[in-house]
Amino acid sequence: MRKLITCVTLFLATALPAAADDRVTTFTLKNGMDVVVVEDHRAPVVVHMVWYRAGSADEPAGSSGVAHFLEHLLFKGTDTLAPGEFSATVSRNGGSDNAFTSYDYTAYFQRVAADRLDLMMRMESDRMVNLQLGEGDIATERDVIIEERNMRVENNPSALFREQKNAAQYLNHRYGVPIIGWQHEMPELGLDDALGFYKTYYSPNNAILVVAGDVAPDNVRALAEQYYGVIPANPDLPERFRAQEPRQMAERRMVFEDPRVAQPYVSRSYLAPERDSGDQEKAAALTLLAEILGGGTTSVLAEKLQFDTQQAVQTGAYYRGLSLDDTTFSIVVMPAEGVSLQQAETAMDQVLAGFLETGVDADQLNRIKMQLRASEIYARDDVGDLANRYGAALSVGLTVEDVQAWPDTLEAVTADDIMTVAREVFDRKKAVTGWLTAPEVTQ
Repeated sequence: MRKLITCVTLFLATALPAAADDRVTTFTLKNGMDVVVVEDHRAPVVVHMVWYRAGSADEPAGSSGVAHFLEHLLFKGTDTLAPGEFSATVSRNGGSDNAFTSYDYTAYFQRVAADRLDLMMRMESDRMVNLQLGEGDIATERDVIIEERNMRVENNPSALFREQKNAAQYLNHRYGVPIIGWQHEMPELGLDDALGFYKTYYSPNNAILVVAGDVAPDNVRALAEQYYGVIPANPDLPERFRAQEPRQMAERRMVFEDPRVAQPYVSRSYLAPERDSGDQEKAAALTLLAEILGGGTTSVLAEKLQFDTQQAVQTGAYYRGLSLDDTTFSIVVMPAEGVSLQQAETAMDQVLAGFLETGVDADQLNRIKMQLRASEIYARDDVGDLANRYGAALSVGLTVEDVQAWPDTLEAVTADDIMTVAREVFDRKKAVTGWLTAPEVTQ
C-alpha cells in the first residue's frame, strides 16, 4: 500500500501544473473601503462579498452574540427594501445569498449571473448604512437566534463540551466566548446593542469588497465607486484592540458528562500562533503537522491507534491558522469499544511522544505537500472558494501577496521546521484536555 501511495504521489507530481497566481486586482476607495477583484472568465457567474472586520471577538463584554444577531438583522428592511426583499430579489434573479459570522469577521455574499452585479452592489451598499430596525424586529429575530442556539448547542453534547473547553482554553481573550453568544446573555440583546455594533463597525473603511468571477476590474471599480464610494467613512472607527492572553502556566483538565453522549472521546487543544502577514512559516509548519498527525487514514494517529493497536475508531488533528490572534492546535481520539478514556489519552500521549522522538516520515511529508498543492489548484474551480480565500485572509490582517505566497510557503517547509513547531506548541502548560462522556451508571 505504501508503495502504491508513493507511485500515485509521483504521478501527481508530474501531472499537476504549478499553481499559477490568481488574476487579482486590488484598490482602495477614497472612503477607505478595500476592493479585491478575482477574475475567472470560465463561466458567466460572479460572487459578490462584503466582509466587515468585526466578529464576535469584537463585541462589548456582556453582549455576547450581538455580531451574529446583527448578521440576522441585516436581512430586515432598509429605506428602500422591505423585510425579506433582499433575499427575494436575489432569488428572483436566479441567485443565492447568505451570510456568516466568525470570531474575526462577518461576511455577506451573493452568487449570481455576472450581469446582476450592479443590482447586488446597489442592495448591499444600501444595507451598509440604511438598515431600519424596530423593537418588533428585535424580538422576532432574538427568538430565532435563541432557537438556533437550542438546536445547534443545547441539543448537542459535543457542542456544549467544545464551548466549555474553549472557555477554559482562553483565560482573557474573547475567543473563549461562543460566537452565537452565552445562553444567559442572548435574551438580553436589544435594539441599542444591535444598532451600537452596526454604527460602530459597519462602514466602508472597515469593510472589504471581494468580487470573483466573470468580471473586468475597471467595471468593478466603476460600480464600487458608484455604490460604495459615496458612503462616508466612519471617522470614529475604533482601533482593533483585543485583550490578549496572559502567560498560560498551568494545564487545565475537564470532564463533561451528558447522558446523551453515545460516543465518548478525549480532546486536547494547545494555544498556538496564528498565520501572520509576511511571517507565515510557523503556520505552514503547523498546517502540515496537523495533516501528518491526524489528516486521514494514513496519518500517524490513525495508523498507530486505529489500525496497529485498534484502540480508537476515529482520530484527528486540527489547526485553525486564519485568525487575528493566537489560535489553537487540537487533537481528538475516539476510543474503540472496551477502551477507557484514560487508556485512550495515555495511548495518544504515547503516540505524540514517539512522534517527537522519531520525527517526520519523508515520504508522508511529500505526499501531504502534493495533496495540499492539488487542493489549492482544484479550489480555483469555484469562484466562491476564491472569494472566501481572499476575504477571510484580508479580514485577519493578511495581504493578497500572503495568500498567493501560501502554496510556496507550504512547499518550503522542512521536516525540521515541523518538529520545531511541534516541540514549541505541545506544551501542556498551555493546553486543555477534556473528556466527553456519559455519566457512569450506578447500581
